[in-house]
Amino acid sequence: MHRDDFARRDPAQRSHQSLVFMLLYALAVAGGTMAYVPFLTILLPSRVAELAGAADVEWLGFLTFAGAIAASIGGIFFGWLSDVTRNRRGWILTGLVLTVALLLAMPLAKDIVSLLAIIICWQFSLNMMLGPLAAWGGDLVPDDQKGLLGGLLAFAPALGAWSGALVTLSVLVTFETRLLTLALLISCAVLPATVFARPRRFEDLTRPPSIGPDGRIDVLPKGPAVRMWLARFLVQISEAALFAYLYFWFRSIDPDMGDNEKAQLFGIAVSVAIPIALYLGRWSDRNRRPFLPLMVSSAISAAGMLAMALANSADFAKLAYLLFGIATTVFLALHAGQTLRILPRSDRRGRDLGIFNLTNTLPSLIMPLLTLSVVPGFGFEVLFLLLAGLTVVATLILATISRRNPDRT
Repeated sequence: MHRDDFARRDPAQRSHQSLVFMLLYALAVAGGTMAYVPFLTILLPSRVAELAGAADVEWLGFLTFAGAIAASIGGIFFGWLSDVTRNRRGWILTGLVLTVALLLAMPLAKDIVSLLAIIICWQFSLNMMLGPLAAWGGDLVPDDQKGLLGGLLAFAPALGAWSGALVTLSVLVTFETRLLTLALLISCAVLPATVFARPRRFEDLTRPPSIGPDGRIDVLPKGPAVRMWLARFLVQISEAALFAYLYFWFRSIDPDMGDNEKAQLFGIAVSVAIPIALYLGRWSDRNRRPFLPLMVSSAISAAGMLAMALANSADFAKLAYLLFGIATTVFLALHAGQTLRILPRSDRRGRDLGIFNLTNTLPSLIMPLLTLSVVPGFGFEVLFLLLAGLTVVATLILATISRRNPDRT
């Protein structure tokens, strides 16, 4: 059955079922974000500073590099396994259990090498949860609500950031108590959708793969999907640099800024992005312009990065970061929703999203090399100018696909 015919057949039931699932699904995705945002932005750098001393920046780069390799492999592999087994829920729950267990095992590492080993295993388990979880949304949310789904996904980085502010409160003194609190938050967010939600599958979201003119099945994403991949990859290089080194950048500008203040500033940026992403996502659905909000938000992200490069005071730097953080959060949330629209094969959605997840992990491989080659000699200012240029290129790429109602090829 054609997807438009199916939508007209029972629009009220389709809309209600999708909305309930999207709310629980957005909470589960937020739980996945809680699993890594507070740890990688605040807790891990602080722990590395304790274990590595003066070599903390270099070791953080090595840990990020190794973790990104594990995440890249895990995202594709476990996404593909969830395709083959047709069991997203089971892989999500297994990944959740292992992720929480390894998170709680982090304090057992008393040196950098042990910490590295645990982080590699943790990244595999984390992507065992995140890969199938990403594909699950594509299985159950109609294309005409992908913009709204993207808007709801903006809650994920916000809740991830505020969980970072929570676990760094002064009452949670030790590394162990912070990790235990984080593990409880992750579980409470992921379990409702995976245990209690019983969404009904729509035939049009799981139709057989398309056959090309030569009689062969499309193997990999192409056309708009490739350009969407490139645009997100370029924006994610900038986001990854700030994600890993925001702690050290703010320390260089204002040495007296505490961990909790850093986490709160990040939280403000991603929280303000929520209503903006919701409005733009719903607007894109109604006007059938899925790519225009992506263009605008990436352009504003580039402007924010440029302002960060020119910042000459702590207050101006904070405002510039807020501009960058809000625009980038909006872009990434809406991009995640619209990516599900353009993937050609529903039976390999998990694998294809694992390939798209390389836009999250490959920048983490490039960023340490880029940062370590630029920052020691030229400072963060030159790095931010370079990253702003990459984001401008992403905006230009999106301009080539900003047309109405794109298909999947």
